[in-house]
Amino acid sequence: MPPLRIFIGYDAREPIAYHVLAHSILTRASRLVAITPLIQDQLRAEGLYTRARGMLESTDFSLTRFLVPYLSGYNGISVFLDCDMLCQADVWDLIAETTHAHAVSVCQHDYVPKSTRKFLDQSQSTYPRKNWSSLMVFDNAQCRKLTPVYVNTATGLMLHRFWWVDDAAIGSLPLAWNWLVGEYAPNPDATILHYTNGGPWFEASKDGDHADAWRAERDALLTCHQAVLA
Repeated sequence: MPPLRIFIGYDAREPIAYHVLAHSILTRASRLVAITPLIQDQLRAEGLYTRARGMLESTDFSLTRFLVPYLSGYNGISVFLDCDMLCQADVWDLIAETTHAHAVSVCQHDYVPKSTRKFLDQSQSTYPRKNWSSLMVFDNAQCRKLTPVYVNTATGLMLHRFWWVDDAAIGSLPLAWNWLVGEYAPNPDATILHYTNGGPWFEASKDGDHADAWRAERDALLTCHQAVLA
């Protein structure tokens, strides 16, 4: 069985978020995983991402996430996650929740954000299917429409509202796999916490819900690093 391919959005303003999420996945996975950061500058250097950044793109990976099926050779299963998450379970259990009957599986949130601002005081956009694309399990062979040309020319709403796939081909995952911290009530049993309004690595949101869980993971990562140095 090959490793599960996992792609994490990377933003230069919050590298600690990427590393803590990757650590939380690696330490809980029961089988092999291969984690790749989606770094926009690298994708541009390869000529795979050419579009100018839009005014509503709050992160470096707002749209690069849709290159995952192409980067996977349109083969097998791949997972995309926003970097502002914390995995509290075996990521292979997420795959057990999906089916090849669907091109892409997501947590189908139905909510209106509580605030008009989010992390780093950025504008909070509201649109149908918001946050569906923050965690996606792709059956890559069924997502061939997501070519670099399409990703570079389609509007952001076309991509995030899943206009590139039939509605019947969108699978539904339990919300616990993408629990929106600050939008939903605190949930210690959530399998993946999503600090969508700003995580504890930002001063303005350092004391939000589930901040202690993230800090404990960060400390575990740093403790391992210090042990190696010693």
